[in-house]
Amino acid sequence: MQNNSRKVLDKLVSRTKIYLAIIFILLIIICVKDTNMIIPAIFVFILTFMYSYYTNNKKKSEISATLQDLTLTVDSAAKTSLINSPFPLIILETDGSVIWKSSKFNSEFINTDIKTYFSELSADIKDEIDKKIEQGNKDIIRQIEIDGRTYKVVGRYVNVKNKEKKSKKEYMAILYFIDETENIKLQKEYQDSKSSVAIIMVDNYEETMQRLESEEKPQVIAQIDKYIYEWTNETNGVLIKTEKDRYIYFFEQRYLEAVKEDKFSILDKIKEINVKENVQFTLSIAVSNDGKTDKEKYKSAGDAMDVVLGRGGDQAVIRENETYKFFGGRAQEVEKRTKVKARIVARALENLIKESKKVIIMGHSNPDMDCVGASMGVYRLAKTLEKNAYIVKEDITTTLRAFRDSIEKEDEYEDVFISKEVALENVDEDTLLIVVDTHKKNYVESPELINKVGKIVVIDHHRRSADFIENATLTFQEVYASSACELVTELLQYVEEKIELKTIEAESLYAGIMMDTKNFTFKTGVRTFEAAAYLRRCGVDIIKVKKWFQSDLASFNRIADIVKNAEIINDSIGIAVYEEKAKDANLVCAKAADELLTISDITASFVIGNLDDKVCISGRSIGDINVQVILEQLGGGGHILLAGAQVEGKTIEETKEELKKAINEYFLELEN
Repeated sequence: MQNNSRKVLDKLVSRTKIYLAIIFILLIIICVKDTNMIIPAIFVFILTFMYSYYTNNKKKSEISATLQDLTLTVDSAAKTSLINSPFPLIILETDGSVIWKSSKFNSEFINTDIKTYFSELSADIKDEIDKKIEQGNKDIIRQIEIDGRTYKVVGRYVNVKNKEKKSKKEYMAILYFIDETENIKLQKEYQDSKSSVAIIMVDNYEETMQRLESEEKPQVIAQIDKYIYEWTNETNGVLIKTEKDRYIYFFEQRYLEAVKEDKFSILDKIKEINVKENVQFTLSIAVSNDGKTDKEKYKSAGDAMDVVLGRGGDQAVIRENETYKFFGGRAQEVEKRTKVKARIVARALENLIKESKKVIIMGHSNPDMDCVGASMGVYRLAKTLEKNAYIVKEDITTTLRAFRDSIEKEDEYEDVFISKEVALENVDEDTLLIVVDTHKKNYVESPELINKVGKIVVIDHHRRSADFIENATLTFQEVYASSACELVTELLQYVEEKIELKTIEAESLYAGIMMDTKNFTFKTGVRTFEAAAYLRRCGVDIIKVKKWFQSDLASFNRIADIVKNAEIINDSIGIAVYEEKAKDANLVCAKAADELLTISDITASFVIGNLDDKVCISGRSIGDINVQVILEQLGGGGHILLAGAQVEGKTIEETKEELKKAINEYFLELEN
């Protein structure tokens, strides 16, 4: 207020000076025209000056008195407002020293040792002041909990000159404490009352029921319904059975944390239903709260269910904030006996190829024999349908050099393998992209191709991860299959056109199955042998294929050194490291992991290696431990028995520690 009064008085004096200057100029003009007017003019100017001086002083006194009264009134009102503030108010220095507290503050925190909260609060404010000095922003907004209540701290900081050190500025903060406890409770209640939508499905319902006697079926159905209804009642949810094997479940979000802590115990409960040997029921559950309406949440849960089924079922997933959290999935995938889906997909794939001008086939980066073999099979299908087909791969790695030597003898394949740059230049809207042996966008040979083509087909046997190719026109993803080569072999048998595989193509498909099953040992079902028998009839030379997998002495010694330096943790898990940086490090790690698994008492093996600018991990298991669940925590995926991961931005040692942490968490979950 004092500054405002000073400004008013200054304006008054300035205006008077202007008037006197104008009068002075006019008198000079009069005197120039008539010299006789000089003396009267001087006399008039003196009288005018004296009168102005007198009236100015009088007005100054009146204005000063008025402004002083107003200043006192405003200062009194401000002080009264501070003292009687409806909010707790405090003034403190940046070191936490309290300068002044309002009466409301004293009554609000009468039983609280408020000093314990000021040290941290004042330190935060001091740091904030240092950051905001240059910005000119003096606002302070903080949230603090005091005695179980949440306060929003709002205020401003002001600077005061230090009398001893004039160059240095000290700051003090004026803070209001606004009780936000009830608002936060209301917000939480609002969030908790929102609905979550879940879809529950009985896996392989039709096939499993066919294996039961007629009198057993009603009893089993009633028991499944009972267990599911009992589980949903714990969250006061609403369960609707929409089909014989499908349920829709609505519950409030307040129970979502309890569902997470329960870890979907219903999955194990359903497995306890044992009516017949070799008959086991499992569930797939997808929960989502992504979306503004129940309709959007139901659609989101449906998308999550596709992920669960793509991972083999017998597990649950929660989709929250566009991220997936998986539970369960520790059981072996059950092989489907019916080949209806294979027939349907084969016809659909055939039509898509016929409708396209050209076909581009692409696998994952650093391909193995399964990836290359599946690509060769799809290539023959496209050529049979008289379409130009190409496989995206600049060079076949040295680990597959025996196959490379065989393929180089065939003139037809001279221009079949192309680089990703060439592929990008030659794709258009009428190009069909077929992705084999992977479904992850970041694992393909050229991620840019996915965004450039209009039609995509995915053929894969790995469990679905969250990073799947979403815009695929057709997806054939069966996790029970041993390999992508097995799936492609089935498709070749069910297309309308008769496919005549060349010997090298049949052998590459057979080699892919042989590699992923470890010579028909792991993950081998009836359909695996049926596919192998079909390829054998196509002229596969088994001895020739066997030679493709032979290693030279140097490679054997390299793998032996990796196995020799392996570390055993948790009594049954082997972890080894391949330090050498090599382009085919992932394939070397895979072979070393296989060798580790041949050692007695080792039930799972992991080998870590350097792959260009990434760290790769190969995981293997004999079935007791789910390596896929472990490696998923490091961004990988695969199967219960066979999985892999590629980690970016970390060293081998850091990755090894992350792997150990994931293994410990896996065993901790098993114990709980």
